[in-house]
Amino acid sequence: MYLCMRTTVDLEDHLLRLARRKAAEEGRTLTAVIEEALRVLLHRPPRTRRPFHLQWVTRRGTKAPALDIADRDALYERLSGRR
Repeated sequence: MYLCMRTTVDLEDHLLRLARRKAAEEGRTLTAVIEEALRVLLHRPPRTRRPFHLQWVTRRGTKAPALDIADRDALYERLSGRR
């Protein structure tokens, strides 16, 4: 035996129209369609994420010229690639 509770939920108009249309097409109640949608969503197994792996990329190059970090304009120029 299932215990049913009455509640109020705010739904987007578009979603409500789709749910009502589906209920009418299948000859079911709006409640039944919403309950089924919730069951499908809530009983779905969680998505497994691949573990994050950072791959360092190194390249040979020359040492960057010294930069005075107190010189804000020079710092911005260097970071923007203008220098």
